[in-house]
Amino acid sequence: MAGNLTRDEARERARLLTVRSYTVELDLTEGEDRFESVTTVRFDCAEPGAETFIDLAGARVRSITLNGRELDPATYDPVAGRIPLPDLAATNELRVDADCTYMRTGEGLHRFMDPVDQRVYLHSQFETADAHRMYACFDQPDLKSTFEFIVIAPADWEVVSNTVPESVEELPEERHRHGVLQRARRWKFAPTPVMSTYITALIAGPYHVVRSEHDGIPLGIYCRASLAEYLDAENIFEVTRQGFDFFHRVFGLRYPFGKYDQLFVPEFKSGAMENAGAVTFLEDYIFRSRVTDAMVERRAETILHEMAHMWFGNLVTMRWWDDLWLNESFATYMSVLCQAEATRWGKGAWTTFANVEKAWAYRQDQLPSTHPIAADIPDIQAVEVNFDGITYAKGASVLKQLVAYVGLDNFLAGVRDYFTQHAWGNTELKDLLSALERTSGRDLSSWSKEWLETSWVNTLRPSFTLDESGRFASFEVLQEAPADYPTLRTHRIAIGLYTERDGVLTRTKRVELDVSGSRTAVPELVGEARPDLVLINDDDLTYAKIRLDERSLRTIVDGGIARFDESLPRALCWSAAWDMTRDAEMATRDYVRLVVRGIHSVTDLTVLQTVLRQARQAVQQYADPAWRAEGLAILADRLRELIAEAEPGSDFQLAYVNAFAGVAVRAQDLAFLRGILDGTAVPEGLAVDADLRWTLTHALVSGGVLGEADIAAELERDRTATGERSAAMCRAAIPTPEAKEAAWATIVDGGLSGAVLRSTILGFNDPHHPELLAPYGERFFAEVGRVWREWTTDMAQNFAVGCYPVFQIRAETIEETQRYLAEAEPPHALRRLLLEGADGIRRALRARAKDAAAA
Repeated sequence: MAGNLTRDEARERARLLTVRSYTVELDLTEGEDRFESVTTVRFDCAEPGAETFIDLAGARVRSITLNGRELDPATYDPVAGRIPLPDLAATNELRVDADCTYMRTGEGLHRFMDPVDQRVYLHSQFETADAHRMYACFDQPDLKSTFEFIVIAPADWEVVSNTVPESVEELPEERHRHGVLQRARRWKFAPTPVMSTYITALIAGPYHVVRSEHDGIPLGIYCRASLAEYLDAENIFEVTRQGFDFFHRVFGLRYPFGKYDQLFVPEFKSGAMENAGAVTFLEDYIFRSRVTDAMVERRAETILHEMAHMWFGNLVTMRWWDDLWLNESFATYMSVLCQAEATRWGKGAWTTFANVEKAWAYRQDQLPSTHPIAADIPDIQAVEVNFDGITYAKGASVLKQLVAYVGLDNFLAGVRDYFTQHAWGNTELKDLLSALERTSGRDLSSWSKEWLETSWVNTLRPSFTLDESGRFASFEVLQEAPADYPTLRTHRIAIGLYTERDGVLTRTKRVELDVSGSRTAVPELVGEARPDLVLINDDDLTYAKIRLDERSLRTIVDGGIARFDESLPRALCWSAAWDMTRDAEMATRDYVRLVVRGIHSVTDLTVLQTVLRQARQAVQQYADPAWRAEGLAILADRLRELIAEAEPGSDFQLAYVNAFAGVAVRAQDLAFLRGILDGTAVPEGLAVDADLRWTLTHALVSGGVLGEADIAAELERDRTATGERSAAMCRAAIPTPEAKEAAWATIVDGGLSGAVLRSTILGFNDPHHPELLAPYGERFFAEVGRVWREWTTDMAQNFAVGCYPVFQIRAETIEETQRYLAEAEPPHALRRLLLEGADGIRRALRARAKDAAAA
């Protein structure tokens, strides 16, 4: 892992340097492995005569010229990814002429060849610090500069960067490359506003483009030519227009980067990236097959998340990665607020937030690697594993709590003040808090200490006594925190009382209050009749786990969860039940029974798919192994009923079929899937398209019904990038020792692209066959250290997380992890991932014990 810049090094370099401009010249016609990169950077030095370094990774350096003086290219350290710069002047000009390396891992400048038409596509991905894989730079967020990109590319390519091209020049046809006559064009892009290196961008290839305009902003949507027929550009433009109108209104500041392109690129390593004016997205958001509206909603949230970054992150940028949450939490909160107030998903957006983002946050916050939202990030390796549920989802949840505390109008006024004061600069947490204090009139120092500078999640429980008539004689909210993380916070919450009337669980009373300390009395509820259900944190105002009292839990398990007339309280009850299952306070079999009795009532597709996925995970990991087969059968039988009852062709029908494929292990269940795949027994209205065929094929391969020949035949039907990844996953899922051995060898060889590696690992680590994976626990620990040393950051993380023996749920797995940590003393980032894996085993063992006791 080259170029692990530390915070102290970055501070010193920022103290020393002021960067004025970059000119980056790239030639993308040089071959399949490398490209020419010539960087000229102009910068000032506060201490003439001092020495520093510039970052450059994976390059062959031809020449280094500093202030007209030739430096020895041999001084470049490719392992550290640094070029030393001695004896700086007050004003400097550095020119680095190098050949850089195309990546297949999703980092730096990624190169992909489309198997459909053999055409090449490139895209950049620079966060956290991978811009120096494409050009020499001071790769840290607080050394902002302007950038001018000049790119030579094949003549039939589109080339996109942060700004519009000033000129596109046809080069002479006699230009030769490797003995081949090539036509090429030279793209010269307008200089950018000042920005950080990590949000610069280059996307190039024969991309299909659709253009539009909104409110004076030129808009573009790009995808591969072979996906053009599936591009639903108008839906994407609609969300984009809604986002701009909303953010212009609430931020009070126009979009600052001119044009706005959105590019759906192949083999992208994450969901999306907020490059200024050139946002890149995971290509899976181009739907070549039928998807549920939940996926369209998720895409919209991602579009709005990246758009919010144009202000919060790009215009105003964190000084160092300690404040990564300032970018991600804010963008997450604002994207959901925009969905709720400006799009067709309306108030259902907060229901999705409660079941998706907050569930992610609660899980992450209870791991041994938990950390404060405002994290301590000593180096780049540390931040690479910090793009997590705390940085995104807990931070956004806490911002939602802050908005309840200061008021939405005051919050947005503070944000506007923050943008105005710090536009084009770098900030720290104190800068945002100061702006919010000015507009709200509240002192936020104690709030910051409680919420941003501490770890773990509190648990809130109702506690009450009843009088002879069944009314509350007393009512308190109890707050708990573990001994290792003892902070008891101040929460703004609502308490809802729900009683069944005419078959509907209806809220009959709502009280909003602040709770703090271990006990908070609620005198407003004294004298109220005990309802069927008491819901702490009604309306989901705070970030806390909630517990249901015995009668409330019985109400939902006995079918009451299906009788709410609103989606959010139902979602909060689902969340509470899942938390209780993960914490071994509720038996897995009881959670599964809750799901089968109540899932038909869920009208929110995201919640539906989340609950079904959690039910499958509960059976596979948290159930007593002796009950596991029965649990899968219960889920499968209920899903068969729901498939039959669903409206033909509906999103719900598709969601039920996809969920059924994940729990089908019995012969009759696999036969049902086989009938859908071969067309002999397709439910009415169900479209068996390419992606569903792969879902069915994977389930049937895992179930031992289909094999290598069937996978090859399916790939022949779908010889696309998605098909190749799906085939790799299916081959790794074949339930034989030979297939697992072949998959393992392919994984550890390190020759796969990032996207294919992820798919192969997913097929290999199949929860239905833990016995086949038993030999690979020891082999994982034998390989993980080498992988961490030799592979790139993202690829190494994929291996460390994806190949950890998560389904070897036994004490020996924990012991093996502890032994490796003690003997190998791995780097902090790897240590964190392994500790998280072991914690998952501990949690599963506790849940299994609870479930066995319930038998």
